[in-house]
Amino acid sequence: MTGNKPALGVFGAGWVGLVTAACFADLGHGVVVRDVVPAKIEELNTGRVPFHEPGLAELIDGNRERLTFTLSVDELKADASIFFSCVDTPPTPSGEANLSAVLSVVHDLGSPEDTILVMKSTVPVGTGARIRDQLSERVGYVSNPEFLSEGRALEDFMRPDRIVIGSFDERHGDRVAALYEGFDAPVVRTSVPSAEMIKLAANGFLATRISFINEIANVSEAVGADVDEVVEGMGLDKRIGTSYLRPGVGYGGSCFPKDVSFLKLLAGNSGYHFQLLSAVMEVNDLQKRRVINKLKEHLGDLRGKTVALLGLAFKPDTDDMRDAPSIVLASRLQAEGAEVRAWDRLVRGHPELNGVVIEPTILDAIRDADAAVILTEWPELEGLASAESRQAMRTPLIIDGRNLLDPQAVRAVGFVYEGIGRA
Repeated sequence: MTGNKPALGVFGAGWVGLVTAACFADLGHGVVVRDVVPAKIEELNTGRVPFHEPGLAELIDGNRERLTFTLSVDELKADASIFFSCVDTPPTPSGEANLSAVLSVVHDLGSPEDTILVMKSTVPVGTGARIRDQLSERVGYVSNPEFLSEGRALEDFMRPDRIVIGSFDERHGDRVAALYEGFDAPVVRTSVPSAEMIKLAANGFLATRISFINEIANVSEAVGADVDEVVEGMGLDKRIGTSYLRPGVGYGGSCFPKDVSFLKLLAGNSGYHFQLLSAVMEVNDLQKRRVINKLKEHLGDLRGKTVALLGLAFKPDTDDMRDAPSIVLASRLQAEGAEVRAWDRLVRGHPELNGVVIEPTILDAIRDADAAVILTEWPELEGLASAESRQAMRTPLIIDGRNLLDPQAVRAVGFVYEGIGRA
């Protein structure tokens, strides 16, 4: 125990687990984090965080006296009575959730008396009921989904829009709700299936907005409208707003692709064909490939051409490459016979970028290139359209996959410019 704050245990030293542990430690809880990967625990015990999340390393360092990182499940269970499952639930080849890590958590937890397992891992609806049947009556179960955005996860945890707590027993929900006492956010108390559905539905809706505005952008290109102006006009409607209405090369990351797939399959397994989500997924897949068509319109056959991909991570302020559009584009460009170079502030390599030369600077990446494609909104890329860059490139072509640059300013320097849905 730390003061009157209950000790907590966290299964999983990944992104969600470390953010959860560090934030609760900062709130005064003693937290033990257990992972099964020795290298990860060794890194954390020597003061290194195995991935990039702004402010996380500093928060962990500032709360070292309340944080323990271990491989031992016995050490995890020594003092805590509330345990968070923060392990990964990656999609299987069929798109369903791989729950093997979650089920290992249930097995490793066992049945300590008067304990609660809190599920933060994203799981399909019905998982909680399945797990409850495997737990001893001495262990309670609560669904407490996370709504964290990479790049701003600490702020999202400490200042959430809402806190969702689904429980089979109100007493267990009360104990978890007490952990968030003092948070300035509504607490939504629900059943476990509803809490599980809230997470999937929220991400499914946000992914739908992204695919919708990408479709609007594509139509805008065809009819001469400017999607930036369209978004501005749409967003002034209070019912719509502008959140997640930024056209680009499609969504990626650890949440949207996986959660949309989970929700679609959940519906299908329940006898319902979720047509809208099928379209959302198709639009997102096709959007990544539209860049290839834009390049061919300007360069013709891509064989022998050099293309620089600027930004590899799926979004800024992270080094996460899960379902990043850059992976699809690099593969397609190589299949077309192009040489692919790249630059990213954080990403220095990835197994799926085989054959891509990652350069240390933007200028190195674009030197003698036939095109530069912006895929991540890194601030450094705002100055891409310069006389120096124009002189360095063999063909002064910029495909702005995030609508980061001012088209008129780029063209004024002598570049050919194409954005997404811009007139």
